[in-house]
Amino acid sequence: MLILREGDYVPDGRGGFRKAEGEEELLERILWKLSVRRGSFPFLPELGSRLHLLGRIPARERQALAGQYVMEALADEDVVVAGVELEGEEMTLRLERRGESLTAVLKVGGMI
Repeated sequence: MLILREGDYVPDGRGGFRKAEGEEELLERILWKLSVRRGSFPFLPELGSRLHLLGRIPARERQALAGQYVMEALADEDVVVAGVELEGEEMTLRLERRGESLTAVLKVGGMI
């Protein structure tokens, strides 16, 4: 899987693009799923998240809904969502997979 950052592939410094493997591939896939609007792919209506809806929700309710939306988007992944922290324009995810802890940070400023 090629690595994307802000809509562009990340160069590898040798004329190609960086590829993610193993744990990094899982995190890239998770970040991608969370950044895609749920329902935006007609043939895969369950793909993506509803995080873009958080901007319509009162600030005091966003944290709980952010966790719900993350769990919904990652239901088909082999991970347990251990925590979701929403602070300003960043969301920090704490995940567990096969006894190992993973952390991912997603910019949600444009989403909410």
